[in-house]
This record gives sequence, C-alpha cells and structure tokens, in this order.
Amino acid sequence: MINLLKSIEIDREKWDNCIRSSKGSKPYAYSWFLDIMTPGWEALTEDDYESVFPLPQRRKFGVSYLTTPAFVQQLGAFSPDNSQTQAIDEFLDFLPPYYWLVDMGVGQRISHDHFKAVLRTNYELDLSKSYEKIYNGFTTHCRRNVDKSQKKKFELVDDISPEELISLFRNNKGKDIKRITSADYQRLNTLINFCIRNKKGRIIGVRKAQKKILYGLFLLEVKGIKTMLLVVNTPESRDKRVGYYVINELIRESASTKTMLDFAGSSIPSIASFMESFGSINKPYYQIYRNRLPWPVKLFR
Repeated sequence: MINLLKSIEIDREKWDNCIRSSKGSKPYAYSWFLDIMTPGWEALTEDDYESVFPLPQRRKFGVSYLTTPAFVQQLGAFSPDNSQTQAIDEFLDFLPPYYWLVDMGVGQRISHDHFKAVLRTNYELDLSKSYEKIYNGFTTHCRRNVDKSQKKKFELVDDISPEELISLFRNNKGKDIKRITSADYQRLNTLINFCIRNKKGRIIGVRKAQKKILYGLFLLEVKGIKTMLLVVNTPESRDKRVGYYVINELIRESASTKTMLDFAGSSIPSIASFMESFGSINKPYYQIYRNRLPWPVKLFR
C-alpha cells in the first residue's frame, strides 16, 4: 500500500536505509539532504519503506506544487528490489490532486500519458580501474589539456570556505542564473557546512599567488559516489585549463576503488563535452512536467 507522509511523519532511519540499499541511489534523496535543501518535503512510501518517492513540495500564491530545488539534480523512485521504473509510474498515479504543477528531475524513464518527459544528460565515471587504464580512456584532446595543465604547477588546496566558494559562484556563473534566490544560496551554504562537519563532502580548489580563488569545487561524498555538486570556474581558470588538472587529480586519488565520479551533467554542449572527454558515460535522467493550473495562474512559474 502506498502512503502519503508529511515531513514530520517520515522515519528518517528507514528512509535512508531504503535510499542506501537502492541501485543507482543518489545523495540528493537522503533525508538529511532533503531536510536542508527542501524543508517541509513530503513523501510517498510503499508499505514499510520498501520503495519511496520524495516530494519536494512548495507553495506559492496559495498553490502547492512540486519542483526539484536549485542545486538538486534529480530525485525519483528508490527501491532496493530494482523495480524503480515500475514504482515511479505507480507513485505518479498516486500523487495528490492538490499538486497542480509538477516540474521535477527523476532518475527513471516514465510511461505516463499525463506527464511530459525531457531527456537530460548526466555523466558518470567508474573509478574501479587503475589510473593508467582510466587515463588511456581520456580523449586525445583531454590528455593534451591534462598534460598542459600539469606543467603549470598548480596545487590543490582545501582551505576554501563555503562562503568563499558560493561567493565566487555568484560572481561568475551565478550572475546568469536568475532563478536562484538568496534563500537557495543560504540552504546551499548550510548543506556544505553540514557535509564538511559530518565527513560527507569537502571543498577543493586552486588559488592564485595572491590567494584569490582561481577554481573551486564542492564534492559530495556518499556511499562510494563522489558528486560534483558545485563547480566554479573563472575566466582565468578556463584559459589555464585548471578544470582538467583538478578532475585528473580527483581521478588519480580515487582510481582502483569502488567509487563512481558523478559529474552531475550539463545541458551546455561545451561542458558536456568536457565531462565526456574523461571517458565518462552518459547516465541520463528525465525532467517530468505537468501543469494543471488554470490560466492566468498557469503563468506563475
């Protein structure tokens, strides 16, 4: 039986055990992540947490809707018995009618007449092979840029604060993303601090001689998955190919381990090409959409 649970009703331990045991689990679905990034989230659960479906609900103008928050790539159905594709269609059938708008990233293909679905890219690199074998899987262009970047004698640092990293993002790529609010950045800051304190993530980067940050990366590390949750380039770091240096060092340190490097994907062709050049594989997800709002409320998003 499927149950709709409010946030306060969710058993966090059973929930996280389900996420942890599910094939293809993502850090975005853990209860602590959802508590920080989408407070007040609800959920659909099957029986005693045999499968689960997080509902990142919000309200605007008195209307309840579902949307994956900023800095959250995908959610969806999670189940240890590997039946997520079947489960997500059942969960979508059970969605309460008061969610008039649904705009979510999910990890499963859906076959549902009432939802539109758009394919999104997400690149992952298996780090179980030796560094030499992974390096040989780089494209020629990638190996050339890695070799050039290593000659510049960059040095990885881990003394970048969450505030510094987020400020750098806001002053670069963030300037062009109008939908990210100050509250979104505050939640991200809370998440990064939580992960650092609880050894679930770290910030690495490269500084210039004047100690200014040239490049920064927040890496979320959960259950054998390293997720590049926030990557911050600067015009100078792009010119100097710093990203090639940092990713190569990440691969070198985790090669020959049961670890997956999740690049988190991008719809920008040049960034997607960069991710793919390291030999990563596209593991797509889906943006599902349904808008049952009456006009003119339909336009509020």
